[in-house]
Amino acid sequence: GCFECCIKCLGGIPYASLIATILLYAGVALFCGCGHEALSGTVNILQTYFEMTRASGDVIDVFTMIDIFKYVIYGVAAAFFVYGILLMVEGFFTTGAIKDLYGDFKITTCGRCVSAWFIMLTYIFMLAWLGVTAFTSLPVYMYFNLWTICRNATIVDGANLCLDLRQYGIVTIGEEKKVCTTSESFIKMCDSNELNMTFHLFIVALAGAGAAVIAMVHYLMVLSANWAYVKDACRMQKYEDIKSKEEQELHDIHSTRSKERLNAYT
Repeated sequence: GCFECCIKCLGGIPYASLIATILLYAGVALFCGCGHEALSGTVNILQTYFEMTRASGDVIDVFTMIDIFKYVIYGVAAAFFVYGILLMVEGFFTTGAIKDLYGDFKITTCGRCVSAWFIMLTYIFMLAWLGVTAFTSLPVYMYFNLWTICRNATIVDGANLCLDLRQYGIVTIGEEKKVCTTSESFIKMCDSNELNMTFHLFIVALAGAGAAVIAMVHYLMVLSANWAYVKDACRMQKYEDIKSKEEQELHDIHSTRSKERLNAYT
């Protein structure tokens, strides 16, 4: 009895939804954790080596934008933690509906509407994560350029290479915030582990965003399949109800005719 109970419990686990949830949590954790630390490293690099300071007052500068991005990361982590739990619960209920197709479980129209709503919501989130992935690739590109300049400066002697923040839109045109290979701050920045660590943190954050996109695609396939199964199960239930009703009517007609024949014979 215990073995059969364990087999029944294992059979009711939505493994496809479980895999997608693990992939989603891993991707969101990598994106949020590494992205937060990479933004903190970016602030230190800008303040230490580019000699940038926070603007006073209500002026929106790059440091204010980084703080906003950090709060967005907090919200993303909390929202998708809850959303993953909701999708797992939906997977458990849908798996139970399919397993108990010929039992007493009744699939309601509300359940089908909830599945369709999750499909639409997951599709919107997939598009959102595609945008996040594209946006995360921008700092990776900028740090790759900076890392390339540092590498070329060590290979080519006497090369005068400069990195101007104005070309990335970090500062306004009127401000001149750049470092060149001949300056002492540039040499310290290239020799520090902070630049290398921040660069790799952004790469891992980009990989996490890509994993979240894959998880959303996986969820779309699972939800679409579950919705199709539930829809087919509803049709099967209607067919079984009509069939049982017709059989009951035929049985009643046969019983009535048998009684009439018996009464006529008597």
